[in-house]
Amino acid sequence: MLIKSAKYLISSPSYDKCPIADKPEYAFIGRSNVGKSSLINMLVNQKNLAKTSGTPGKTQLINHFIVNDSWYLVDLPGYGYAKRSQKDRNRWEQMIENYMRKRKNLFQVFVLIDSRHSPQKNDLEFIQKLGLWQIPFVLVFTKADKEKPTAVKRNEQLFLNKMRESWQFLPQSFITSADKKQGREDLLHFIESCNNNTLQI
Repeated sequence: MLIKSAKYLISSPSYDKCPIADKPEYAFIGRSNVGKSSLINMLVNQKNLAKTSGTPGKTQLINHFIVNDSWYLVDLPGYGYAKRSQKDRNRWEQMIENYMRKRKNLFQVFVLIDSRHSPQKNDLEFIQKLGLWQIPFVLVFTKADKEKPTAVKRNEQLFLNKMRESWQFLPQSFITSADKKQGREDLLHFIESCNNNTLQI
């Protein structure tokens, strides 16, 4: 897929304030500081479309971008919410659940996993929720350039093996590096295939 344009649209406090659900939508989510904004910027080939921050939990709203004037890319608040109040965490969790379950044009959720670490409890718990809600998702292992390839592959397999304990079928997974642009073409091809294979909304 050739990215011709990518523009910020709106930041919404709830799913019912989001843009009209008239285009395919792909949401990106992960633990705080997983490299989500950097990955989004790498995908659309812009340095500052999604705002990066050294402060975990910076994203607090549902952020919509429109790509090629034909599909929505959504940057969601991270889970983990480092150093945030329980009230804030509860509000964000409810906002994300409502968005996931009620946004009718949501085609896929991209769950970002830090490839430098062994399986993390909050990643596995969030994925269990997606299964319960029957939301289609894929796994995106980030920051592959920060660790040796053998360690990245080992951590990916450890995560998938952990999923096998409770999942009959595993989702598709990708290994990426925002700095090296690793995985960019694979992710864009996957989105393009979803767009082509899904009936018009």
